[in-house]
Amino acid sequence: MRSTLSTSAFRQAARPRRLPSQYSRFASSNAETAQKKTQDALGSAQKTAEKLWESSKKFLGPLGERAGSMLGSYRQPVMYNLSVARELLKQVYVAERLQPPTDLAVVRSAYSTLWSRASSQAYWRGILSSGEWVKVAIYAVEAYGIFKIGEIVGRRSIVGYNLH
Repeated sequence: MRSTLSTSAFRQAARPRRLPSQYSRFASSNAETAQKKTQDALGSAQKTAEKLWESSKKFLGPLGERAGSMLGSYRQPVMYNLSVARELLKQVYVAERLQPPTDLAVVRSAYSTLWSRASSQAYWRGILSSGEWVKVAIYAVEAYGIFKIGEIVGRRSIVGYNLH
């Protein structure tokens, strides 16, 4: 009797081999089209950054000129990164079908719901019994972390204020 190991080894050896030139390439892996798309996106982002820079200089006046001179050689990379972030946020906005609230009543109802849940003992008992408290705790840690990162950026220092 032959073992299954020798049978599978025989089948693998008997299978006809393909040469690397025989593999098919798909259009999505074409490097030239990907590079062209990247170059087009880069050109569009740079044009958008320049428009944004000019409009901010016009809006801010002398303060905008001063900010531009403070950036120095970092101006172009900063503007590029801002324009890329803007385009990315625009795509997320469209993909998620986001929209700002159209009425003040919507904002009031959202905050009143948050306040009523936060002040209700029945709500807290419900999330403790259902296990939802873990998700609420993770959201709280995320919010606290974002707040602390904002403080660090605002102070321009990780610990304390730079007094010199």
